[in-house]
Amino acid sequence: MKEKILEIMNDTFGIDNADEETSQKNCATWDSMNHLNLILGLEEEFEVSFEPEEIAQMTDFKAVEKMLAAKIEK
Repeated sequence: MKEKILEIMNDTFGIDNADEETSQKNCATWDSMNHLNLILGLEEEFEVSFEPEEIAQMTDFKAVEKMLAAKIEK
């Protein structure tokens, strides 16, 4: 799952170095539009859907991974 999330982040943000420390604070291309694109990519790839409150909390790799893991376990 981790590798797939990083792949989606790289594709969405147009970078090739996403890692576990990637966040809105240190990724210049992680803006509001790309945030939505990231969520859509994750929803499509993992066949889940996120609530607006969850989307707002997904501001770095670790939060994305945690939220996604919780969705997959359900």
